[in-house]
Amino acid sequence: MSFKRKLVFFNYNITPRWVILLADGLISAFSFATSVLLITQRDINELFTIKGVFLICALYCLTSMIVFKAMHLHKGLIRYSNIHDTSRIFASVFISSVSFLLISSFLYQQSFFAEFSDKKFINILPKILFLNFFVASTFLILLRASIKAMYYYLKTIAKTRKKNVIIYGTDRNSIFMKKAIDSVDDFNVVGFLNMSKARTNAYIEQVPVYNLSQLKEVKNKKGIESLILMNEQLASPDKQEIINACLELNVHILTAPPSTQWLYGRINPAQIKQLNIEDLLQRDPIVIDCSRISEDLCGKRVLITGAAGSIGSEIVRQVMSFKPALVILVDQAESPLHEVQLEMDEEFPNIKKVIHICSIQNRTRMEAIFKDFSPQAIYHAAAYKHVPMMELHPQEAVFTNIMGTKILADLAIAYGAEKFVMISTDKAVNPTNVMGASKRIAEMYVQSRNSGIDSFIKDDFLFSRNASSGPIKTRFITTRFGNVLDSNGSVIPRFRSQIKKGGPVTVTHPDITRYFMTIKEAVQLVLEAGTMGKGGEIFVFDMGKPIKIRELARTMISLANLEPDKDIMITYTGLRPGEKLYEEVLNENEKTLPTHHIKIRIAKVVAKNPLKVASEIEDLHEMASNSSSFKIVKKMKEIVPEYKSNNSKYEILDKQTALAESGLMEPVKMN
Repeated sequence: MSFKRKLVFFNYNITPRWVILLADGLISAFSFATSVLLITQRDINELFTIKGVFLICALYCLTSMIVFKAMHLHKGLIRYSNIHDTSRIFASVFISSVSFLLISSFLYQQSFFAEFSDKKFINILPKILFLNFFVASTFLILLRASIKAMYYYLKTIAKTRKKNVIIYGTDRNSIFMKKAIDSVDDFNVVGFLNMSKARTNAYIEQVPVYNLSQLKEVKNKKGIESLILMNEQLASPDKQEIINACLELNVHILTAPPSTQWLYGRINPAQIKQLNIEDLLQRDPIVIDCSRISEDLCGKRVLITGAAGSIGSEIVRQVMSFKPALVILVDQAESPLHEVQLEMDEEFPNIKKVIHICSIQNRTRMEAIFKDFSPQAIYHAAAYKHVPMMELHPQEAVFTNIMGTKILADLAIAYGAEKFVMISTDKAVNPTNVMGASKRIAEMYVQSRNSGIDSFIKDDFLFSRNASSGPIKTRFITTRFGNVLDSNGSVIPRFRSQIKKGGPVTVTHPDITRYFMTIKEAVQLVLEAGTMGKGGEIFVFDMGKPIKIRELARTMISLANLEPDKDIMITYTGLRPGEKLYEEVLNENEKTLPTHHIKIRIAKVVAKNPLKVASEIEDLHEMASNSSSFKIVKKMKEIVPEYKSNNSKYEILDKQTALAESGLMEPVKMN
């Protein structure tokens, strides 16, 4: 026997199966002999004088061993033995007794036991077996109970190496989780935590049940380090109260997947993870009408711009699930687009995909795509989104966010697309920065293109051979929502990186708030809005309650098992150019109408004159190619009167406009 095998033999977690079978056999022999002594009322010396008694005992042992092995009595993990295992013991002993009685009666009739000097012995076998049933069953159960007790005793000795944890809930899944964690060397379960006081101080699986109000006391007495929540419990209405209590007491919060994701019924320690901020902010699951979306997309040719971005790539994933005939992925980011392609090839190998690396600013390339594939549905997610970057480069906001959108919208009309869904932002409402203003102008153009005769645009591509003319058939739909969790360049990945480096975590202002939504639920609502839109609507999403970024930072630090302003400092850097404290979803002059989906409403925004909007955009585009940033922004403010710069160098334009309107000074021309 090798050294490694010797270690396995003496490992208290593993009892060799043959050892259990041998022990069961010895117990079987002992209990049968004891039953013979008690029924015959003879002492052991006198019993040895009975001829054939050893043959009888050997035959019973052989019979019981065969039955025990056939019923796999020795194969169960003893530390997890339960009432089902006890039932199998009773059944095995009963079958052994009946089998032995039949075999011995047959052998006696065939004169195999003719040497018996005591002819009454074979007649009292039923009594012996009846008593033996209780004696053998009792000892077999005691054996398992003793081994189980020894296992937990040895496990208690090893507790100093483990982290004390408490499991939330007392339902079947929580109990199942406790049994699974018992096999993991990393954790020691000291109890269950329950919101209700009904089961408080009761015992389940040898550990007590505590109420949430007892958490502080239990933490101090038992040294609890972590609370384990199962992923499905994150939707519990009590989730926030539990998490707040844990964060206040510095109890770490861990999450574990449902048992369906375990391997061979056992949980891997790597599957027990720290609670993410995304899990904490997650709201009730969004229910969408999959049948309507499937009817809308199944068998269709779908174009997705910005397909490598956070929102665009999720649109790709969800659209693919509705079995379109073709999906055209457009983005100018090579590596991220390649990653999306590899993922989609693996997940949806049977759906045709076409990849195009190009910019939506490139009118020639975009028309070639429309000419080759004639997309029926367009999801336009390509845009520059970072506020400070666009404050420095308003030209790029015009080229991509405005002109790129215009090119795509005009092509959608020219090639008879059924619908055009634009992804907008809450920063387009009462914009205070270039990025928000550029998205608002794009909204205005998309909305204005929803009706009328396509005869006012003089771009050459509209008169190409395949272009359509006459009444516009394309439905133009705009969706407007706030920040998405964990998107590229968003606040959460930045905070996570800063915490990992030891801080400080930088927040622009103590009172700044933002709306948040998960990428998945935002895209679900985009697809739903795309099915219900008749054209010309701006759909706004229920973003829930705004979240203070300062509190978000503190929570993320706490979830990393660190103390805010002690282990990790929070510093305030001041508002960035164009940034405002509070985001809005609707302009104060706008009204909303409900839809059949509780989380989607329609903003009643008056559509602008399409001729006027198109003309102003053309002027803006020309300025972006030849003029200064101030002149470009000034033109944007003329197109969007509610655009008032905040914490930006362009605030001077608003002051000059206000003075000019009051008659105190002449408007200043910007070169």
